Amino acid sequence: MAFWKFTALRLGIVVLVFIIGLFLQLGIVYSAIVAVVIAWCVTYLFFRKMRDAASASLQHRFSGKAAPLRTSTEISDAMAEDEAVDRHSQLGVDADRKPRPTKD
Repeated sequence: MAFWKFTALRLGIVVLVFIIGLFLQLGIVYSAIVAVVIAWCVTYLFFRKMRDAASASLQHRFSGKAAPLRTSTEISDAMAEDEAVDRHSQLGVDADRKPRPTKD
């Protein structure tokens, strides 16, 4: 969540400075360049805690320690598998493991 807050903040600053640049008649290209540079400088200088929290959340997500994100399709598939196993006790579903390659 910290990543999305920081991204929204930076994007908001970019939009605000871009509109001010257009109002000052800098042109679209110069307004965009100035907006990106100023947004980066402002967030770098004044929002250190938010930036650190965003980078920590990204590091946690890509470290392999975070819980996997599951889509609604995966959740419904898992529920169907659990129901099938509950109905038929001899049935075993192990979709979490990768199949072992067969030696021919």
